[in-house]
Amino acid sequence: MKSGSYQCRVGWATQKEPLLIFKNLVAKPRKERGKKDGETQVGNDITNIEAVRFQLKTQFDRNVVTHFEVQEQVFDYIFTHLGIDTEGHVNHPVVMTEPFLNPNYSRHLMSELLFECYGVPSVCYGVDGLFSFRHNHPKCSAALIINCGYHTTHILPVINNQVDPTRSRRINVGGINIINYLHRLLQLKYPAHFTAITPSRAEELVHEQTYIAVNYQEELNCWADSDHYDDNVRRIQLPYTVQAVTPGLTPEQQKERRKELARRLIEINARKREERLAEDEEQLNQLLAAQDLEEGEENEFQKILDFYELSNGNDLQKLISQLQARIERTKQKIAAANTAEDTVTEDPKPKMLKQSLKPKDQEDFETWIAGMRQKRQEILERRNARRQRRQDMAKRRTAAAQERMRLISQLARKEKRDDTFGMRDEDWDVYKVINKEGGDSDSDEEQKLLELEEVLRRHDPEFEGSGSAGTSGNNNNGNTAETHQLHVGIECIRAPELLFQPSMIGSVEAGLAETIEFVLCGYPSDVQNALVSNVFLTGGCASFSGLPERLRRELQEMRPFKSTFSVTVAANPTLDAWYGARTFSSSPDLSQYLLTRLEYEEKGGEYLKEHDTSNKYYPSPTPLPQAETIPLPVGGEEIEIDVF
Repeated sequence: MKSGSYQCRVGWATQKEPLLIFKNLVAKPRKERGKKDGETQVGNDITNIEAVRFQLKTQFDRNVVTHFEVQEQVFDYIFTHLGIDTEGHVNHPVVMTEPFLNPNYSRHLMSELLFECYGVPSVCYGVDGLFSFRHNHPKCSAALIINCGYHTTHILPVINNQVDPTRSRRINVGGINIINYLHRLLQLKYPAHFTAITPSRAEELVHEQTYIAVNYQEELNCWADSDHYDDNVRRIQLPYTVQAVTPGLTPEQQKERRKELARRLIEINARKREERLAEDEEQLNQLLAAQDLEEGEENEFQKILDFYELSNGNDLQKLISQLQARIERTKQKIAAANTAEDTVTEDPKPKMLKQSLKPKDQEDFETWIAGMRQKRQEILERRNARRQRRQDMAKRRTAAAQERMRLISQLARKEKRDDTFGMRDEDWDVYKVINKEGGDSDSDEEQKLLELEEVLRRHDPEFEGSGSAGTSGNNNNGNTAETHQLHVGIECIRAPELLFQPSMIGSVEAGLAETIEFVLCGYPSDVQNALVSNVFLTGGCASFSGLPERLRRELQEMRPFKSTFSVTVAANPTLDAWYGARTFSSSPDLSQYLLTRLEYEEKGGEYLKEHDTSNKYYPSPTPLPQAETIPLPVGGEEIEIDVF
């Protein structure tokens, strides 16, 4: 079992290929109201990672397993898909990888999980980079292994078939940093497609489009050339939806639609008039009844006057007269509306062009057309200027926005005693300056622009363009696919350059070349020559094209003149660790490297048996005993003595 922080590869030692390859991720969908808890999804069961991005969990903290409740769910998934059906225990030895210099506490919890929860008979641990090295170079005794992982990159010097942990180094940069960096670069470059540029899409681009530049600075200069950019840019098509264009209505349909709208409007108005007439007649009847109470029942009459907020009988008579006049007018409107319903709605007459826009016989036709074009161009320029000003107002650091904020701050300063802004005509000019829209609306000039374009369409056969707001959007329908494209150019080399320049993301660590030089400087020259004679690349990031050439160039710069070195890459950087573990599991010496249940109970969970592809075992220091304080009486007083 090769358990990496990116992918887990599991299989039987008797088979050539792993049976399971899945991402080390666990997702539990949110519980919806009124429904049962969603089933936990592991690995390949997660069909859409982006849909459950915020529910994803992993057992790793960088490259070390720390969340063992998630690791238990992954083990359940593994043993179930391997077809292990023994109840209560897994009756098979387990050979699995662990990170280089894995903490004893993490190994202790892993062994406890395997022995106590799954009842495995024995377990053996190894380092993935060393497994891959032994699979590709089984007889090599000295090498410099560069294991480029998902979260970290390790430089492991191997001398006399043993890795030297004192001179080994780790760089906290790996594939996840490259993916996140490319993801952020593309989101900043294309803010309009912010949501469409997902981490999964960035990961796909890293695997398929990126490469290591042999000479980064020269590559940057090449990408500055427009011809090189056009020839080498990668155009990535994003998904988009084509909006269907609805055909326009025919004249007959427009006529029927106008008639239907007019009929509905007449019905609504008639209903409102009838409701208003009924309310007025009811109020008039109440007032006439109150007028009859004037001679006999003064108390009731006064209550009615108070209800209608009237002072005396004269005001009541005026209100009655107003209601009677209003009722009469409403009846006349209803009668007029009933007669209008019988008439046929006439079509609106076509809008006649202004006399100034018609060509005159006595004028030169070409001069007249040129004048129309000039007027249209002036309107377009004024409209573009207004739009540009609005865009500048929306931006923070433009001169227009700063001037607007200066005026607002002056108007809002606290030192003013009497706020007289708006009392003078000059204040309107200030308002127009700070107005967000930048002035009046464009409706008048848009109308003029439509009239000019209509004239040019009738009299100018060369006129094809349209600058009006109603038609400007139609020209972009053919370019919808182009607007949803990502042009990945310099990002192809900038993202993986993090391996050599972690400072690009703010990391203070040294890059790969500097770390290799630091590791080599700790050995004498003969050992350095032995190490660089076989620089071995493995891990997922070793699949980047251009990485071996870049390392040869870096080694040539740091090594003495005319010195020799060799850089090789694993035959399969992502699977060779599993192949190496499979070869190790098939060897006859496996039994002496397996940690049994009895040894686990005797020596503890952190213990492991060492071999050529494993970590060194360093027992955890014994904790200091706790001091016990005993009070003793001395001369009538008590003193405290610490006893261990």
